[in-house]
Amino acid sequence: MNKTLNIIIIILAMGLIVYNVTLVDFDNPLQGDSTIALIGIVASLCAIVLLLIFMASKKIEKKLK
Repeated sequence: MNKTLNIIIIILAMGLIVYNVTLVDFDNPLQGDSTIALIGIVASLCAIVLLLIFMASKKIEKKLK
């Protein structure tokens, strides 16, 4: 994957985080649809971390060659 695709996916994941934060009911965050929104937030954060690790490993691979 090239760098621009990774950045686009990261931006989409950030958009999903923002959308899911709007769905969370902060009075009862573990009831109903709020739970699903929290799971979506955590999943998006995991995707961002994985993509950042992938980008760092590609930089290291280029330096080693």
